[in-house]
Amino acid sequence: MSSRNCGADACVVKHVIHDWDDARAVAILKNCRRAMGPNGKLLIVEGVYPPRIDQSDLSRGAAANDVNMLVSTGGRQRSEAEFRALYDASGFKLTRIVPTAARVCVIEGVRI
Repeated sequence: MSSRNCGADACVVKHVIHDWDDARAVAILKNCRRAMGPNGKLLIVEGVYPPRIDQSDLSRGAAANDVNMLVSTGGRQRSEAEFRALYDASGFKLTRIVPTAARVCVIEGVRI
């Protein structure tokens, strides 16, 4: 993605951020921000780590994916609080998280 402002209305990033550590994830999101117009939205499509791990299939899947990302790429699954921190560090405000039937969420943010 170009780092110049092309006035994009939105940037959709699907299954990318979990591949990276926080510093690299912030760099990616800052590049998205630079490409957006002043009212642009950031939409990340990824799983959100549950606040508590239990014996449910959802928790087990999240934990397994977290370990896989850590071992394979150095990345990780993130909780809502961790996504908020990434958004803040990148010049966005997280506005909502929309769960989907596909076991991923759409994590929406706006430029600040």
